[in-house]
Amino acid sequence: MHHLQCILHAQRCLGWGPLASVSWLLPRTCRAHSSFSGTACPSPEGRQEDGARKDFSSRLATGPSFQHFLRSASAPQEKPASADVEDPPPYLTVDELLGRQRKVYLETYGCQMNVNDTEIAWSILQKSGYLRTSNLQEADVILLVTCSIREKAEQTIWNRLHQLKALKTKRLRSRGPLKIGILGCMAERLKEEILNREKMVDILAGPDAYRDLPRLLTVAESGQQAANVLLSLDETYADVMPVQTSPSATSAFVSIMRGCDNMCSYCIVPFTRGRERSRPVASILEEVRKLSEQGLKEVTLLGQNVNSYRDNSEVQFNNAVSTNLSRGFSTNYKTKQGGLRFAHLLDQVSRIDPEMRIRFTSPHPKDFPDEVLQLIHERDNICKQIHLPAQSGSSRVLEAMRRGYSREAYVELIHHIRESIPGVSLSSDFIAGFCGETEEDHLQTVSLLREVQYNMGFLFAYSMRQKTRAYHRLKDDVLEEVKLRRLEELITVFREEATKANKTSVGCTQLVLVEGVSKRSATELCGRNDGNLKVIFPDVEMEDATDSGLRVRAQPGDYVLVKITSASSQTLRGHVLCRTTLKDSSAHCSPE
Repeated sequence: MHHLQCILHAQRCLGWGPLASVSWLLPRTCRAHSSFSGTACPSPEGRQEDGARKDFSSRLATGPSFQHFLRSASAPQEKPASADVEDPPPYLTVDELLGRQRKVYLETYGCQMNVNDTEIAWSILQKSGYLRTSNLQEADVILLVTCSIREKAEQTIWNRLHQLKALKTKRLRSRGPLKIGILGCMAERLKEEILNREKMVDILAGPDAYRDLPRLLTVAESGQQAANVLLSLDETYADVMPVQTSPSATSAFVSIMRGCDNMCSYCIVPFTRGRERSRPVASILEEVRKLSEQGLKEVTLLGQNVNSYRDNSEVQFNNAVSTNLSRGFSTNYKTKQGGLRFAHLLDQVSRIDPEMRIRFTSPHPKDFPDEVLQLIHERDNICKQIHLPAQSGSSRVLEAMRRGYSREAYVELIHHIRESIPGVSLSSDFIAGFCGETEEDHLQTVSLLREVQYNMGFLFAYSMRQKTRAYHRLKDDVLEEVKLRRLEELITVFREEATKANKTSVGCTQLVLVEGVSKRSATELCGRNDGNLKVIFPDVEMEDATDSGLRVRAQPGDYVLVKITSASSQTLRGHVLCRTTLKDSSAHCSPE
């Protein structure tokens, strides 16, 4: 049996370029009479390129072996700070890295970070000469940007791969071979297991390897599998401007930091996204300015732990005073010093365009010092909405989760936020059935939902993930049917309390950013209020408050005043009063 050839692509070690990466190039092998040959399986179309492929393979064979760099792959690598331009690896020419107008189809699964990652990946591929298509049938490359937060998320990808298998087989008979890639967290978590389980997958790229996509796809074109799943200590894609693909979009995500250092016992994110590192303030401000110039009316600052942002990119930033944690909260890591913090960034971003709403997600409750809360209260264009993931209402479970706070400290923070930001909208995350959770623990979570009365919530049954502390130290001992029963109870209570909370908006006038036509009715429009709740209202003519006497119909990107007439746990309804601006609306809006 021919052993799989492993080639480690380590640019930093060889001085080939600024991106340190590890990639395996796994030759496809042909099965013949129950044995494996040592040559790649050529498609009928590929036989014409045998000479070129042999030349390419010979160049690969002379490259470094996997063992040569095995030690370098054991830990995240740092990029040289001075390198600005990447050189192609020695076994590829610049021309071979070009996409030659091959069409790429991208599918995104999971969180907002994956939406932003999709735009980053597309920006990189577009510059390499690829075209994007929304038609799956005409694609030359299909890339799935994946999620690993729960087992169900990964199963969705496995099911999708099975669906794509028939398309790939059919393509081999009709025209050039279709290439399929797995990007993001699932690629990082499972690595070669994906290549071994699904031979149809051609490339793997972890969240820190998107710059390497042109090389990976070039290697895949030669008939081999290719992977780069090395995590970086400093990759933030600060110099990559994400490509907004929807011309009618009113909002955009802006990644400000990547990774997470919290190491909550249930969470896979530190193992799939790596350590925390923040983009320089200047690059974030530049991106937000460009989005403002494009006419977008809302940006959401993104990060796995967004409010722990800390820009240490300039030496003078290290003298900045460290901010305090929320009262009663602690960290699982040594206190970090210096750097420009989240309050500074939020202040600077909010000054760029007074007519652009600013949101941020997902924060950790420990990182809400008073200066952040005060800034949210003072600035009209920073939305009065805070996501405050609790995960559980039981102090005992919170300790097992390594969340760094008790129920009492969390509730105290809730009260402090509501005192600091009147009318604030709150949302949260909850996990049902974590390791060792008793019925009493569950009832404490139920009571927290009733006590806080969140406007929005995201609730899930616990799904144990390999590599996490819970996987190694705790026992997943809550029966699946019990998890699901507790989850249903949490959802029921959340909806009851959210409906009560949202009904306090009835009779109030709220500013709504119009997103477009309602999915359920062509005669209605939908948008979101300051608290990020969906608001539905009739598509009718209205007065333009900025131009007396003018009658208009609301368009995506317009701000309108809507008087709320009814509310549910997820949606508000009302009738539109007029078109306005964010600046002028504050005199007319009533508290939510």
